[in-house]
Amino acid sequence: MVNPGRSSGIEALIQLLAKVPGLGPRSARRAALHLIKRRESLMEPLARALTQTAENVKTCSVCQNIDVTDPCSICTDPKRDRSQICVVEEVGDLWAMERVVGFRGLYHVLGGTLSALDGIGPQDLHIGALVERARDPGVTEVILATNATVDGQTTAHYIADRLSDANVTISGLAHGVPMGGELDYLDEGTLSAALKARKPV
Repeated sequence: MVNPGRSSGIEALIQLLAKVPGLGPRSARRAALHLIKRRESLMEPLARALTQTAENVKTCSVCQNIDVTDPCSICTDPKRDRSQICVVEEVGDLWAMERVVGFRGLYHVLGGTLSALDGIGPQDLHIGALVERARDPGVTEVILATNATVDGQTTAHYIADRLSDANVTISGLAHGVPMGGELDYLDEGTLSAALKARKPV
């Protein structure tokens, strides 16, 4: 149903914006109005960027990151330390880790966590590919940077078990990450301290 005073096109824009995490109906209305008022400087460039991203974005076949190239720019960066693989749950967690100055290794995105309640098992995540990568002779450390939640820690323990016969050091984030905390919501200082204080699993 179209809201009085707004066309169906504007109403559709508001409804789509309201589906973005962090934006409710009221915030979506404000965002839509802001975009419309700044049509040339903001709305049109945003529309072009959205179109280009939708057409060009790819999932990296190596680490499951998203980028416009496959393999992604991290996996193909010759300056990266290929002896370290940092395991994260989602791409947002990878981006959070990238804000940490000092980590120059590679990543592996699981695509979620193990969850008996939600029916998510090992076959639903990119764990097999991680195990295969970890068996590369050049890999010496796997950092389990899953969130400090029950599912995140369960997943980390499962992966540690799967990698028990691999010739790698298995470590996890330590001090600074609170129980129940999610990486994407932590500041750079907290993440940096957690990464530096990683411990064997």
